[in-house]
Amino acid sequence: MSADQLFLITGATGNTGAPAAKILLEAGHRVRAFVHRADQRSEALAVVGAEIIEGDLLDFHAVSSAMSGVSAAYFCYPIAPGGLLPATAIFAQAASEAGVDAVVNMSQISARREAKSHAAQQHWLAERLLDRSAFGTTHLRPTFFAEWLKWQWLRNDNDGVLRLPFGNGRHAPIAGIDQAHVIAAVLQNPAPHNRQVYPLVGPEELDHYAIADQIADTLGIPVRYEPIDIPTYAAAMTAQGRTDFFVQHISSVAQDYQDGIFAGENNLVEVISGQKPMTVAEFVNANHADFEHDGRFAMRAQLAHA
Repeated sequence: MSADQLFLITGATGNTGAPAAKILLEAGHRVRAFVHRADQRSEALAVVGAEIIEGDLLDFHAVSSAMSGVSAAYFCYPIAPGGLLPATAIFAQAASEAGVDAVVNMSQISARREAKSHAAQQHWLAERLLDRSAFGTTHLRPTFFAEWLKWQWLRNDNDGVLRLPFGNGRHAPIAGIDQAHVIAAVLQNPAPHNRQVYPLVGPEELDHYAIADQIADTLGIPVRYEPIDIPTYAAAMTAQGRTDFFVQHISSVAQDYQDGIFAGENNLVEVISGQKPMTVAEFVNANHADFEHDGRFAMRAQLAHA
């Protein structure tokens, strides 16, 4: 692909879309950022050269208009009830009509035919739907994002706590920025990755006791992991106001996590992007300020007696 190709990035203010857009812009490409609503995050993308399109991925005409002139596109849809499959169908049709060469699809490591999570099963179905299209497809299946650590983090005056329903399970946390490097690399050179499914993981598989130890060493404070049972965590999410769809998903993938579905190590990030993925310590150092207070989705009150 030439340097002046136009790439469409959806979820463009999110943890993978925003850095992917910036990487492509820095490489000299044009980027059209599709956002649900304009805000400070989209303004930051506009400042560095992205074209901002405000719209809804369930609006066929908006998506079709955004596809005009696009060479390759990144598709990312949130965990929300009833939206993924129609959004995928709309995206596939719009991309087909526009003559888009390739689509990079954000799926998840728990996506499979027999998944108990409705969201995870729908991601598997979305992959199959996209594969029926004429354009090239690449499906990314990341394990739990490293961002989960700062989102669910509980910070006390002199220590920190990870209170999560993951038992003794293991995974290699992967940062959004590392996924963004993969997304950008595939968009710029999609042919070798056509019809591939990539499980994306960080550099080291750990259980949450070891993750807590690495956070402690990096921050210089005591940090402990307190495993809780899945029903207790589900009740806390419900009390926090999460949708039934989201609670069902997290509850199901928490069991998947304990059963080893999220585990494993590989070198795909480095092979595809040329970049080594961040370790837990590097991620904590890069996001140090976020560990000075409770995470944005922390459930301190809801889990106070867990």
